[in-house]
Amino acid sequence: MIIKSAQLETVCGITSTLPDNTLPEIAFAGKSNVGKSSLINTLLNRKKLARTSSSPGKTQTINFYRINRDFYLVDLPGYGYAKASAAAKEQWGKMIERYLGTSGALRAVFLLIDIRHEPGSNDIQMYHWIRERGFTPVIVATKADKLGRAQISRSVQVIRSVLDAGPDVLVVPFSAVTGQGKDEILIMMQEIAGCKEAQEEQEVQAALPGPGALEETDTMSDTAVDGENPPPPKKARWPKQERHKAARKKKKGRNGV
Repeated sequence: MIIKSAQLETVCGITSTLPDNTLPEIAFAGKSNVGKSSLINTLLNRKKLARTSSSPGKTQTINFYRINRDFYLVDLPGYGYAKASAAAKEQWGKMIERYLGTSGALRAVFLLIDIRHEPGSNDIQMYHWIRERGFTPVIVATKADKLGRAQISRSVQVIRSVLDAGPDVLVVPFSAVTGQGKDEILIMMQEIAGCKEAQEEQEVQAALPGPGALEETDTMSDTAVDGENPPPPKKARWPKQERHKAARKKKKGRNGV
């Protein structure tokens, strides 16, 4: 999927009314320091569309980004920020739960987990929230560049085990530094949202004539239809190289050479 346009369209706080979108929504959730903003900027080929910060807990609202006029990428508030007050944590949790429970346009949820650590209690709770609402989350194991290939494989198994994730749950190692996992996530988003780009490509392929179709058309054009006289044969055209050669011979003949 080619990202042609991406813009922040709606920002919802604790007391805001969630938008009643008709386009599909794909949500991204994760801890406050899991690298969600970096992932979003990498996917959308933007440097500062989603604000990143060295201080966790930057995203405290639900942000709706409209992508290619085809769907919304929904950035949910980061959860589990240790320095946040209990009241703030409770409010963020209610925001996320309200969105997951009421959005009629939500099609999928990507759950981000730091590949270097076992899923924490908040991750496990979020995973079950998503499943209880009828969605099978896609697990994005972020910061994969921090580990070697063998470590990545082991960490993916740990994530699956702690979450008790079955074979229906995809786990995608991702790195905002190397771009690992980016294309795989974009392809999934395109399929989930049913993007026009994919549909148009399928329609074009379906409309293309099959092999031999042109030959059949040419043959039919030279035959009579319903007793009518057939059209005159088309004038044969030589290849360009042969036409030049014939022209040179004709010129020599006129010059008597």
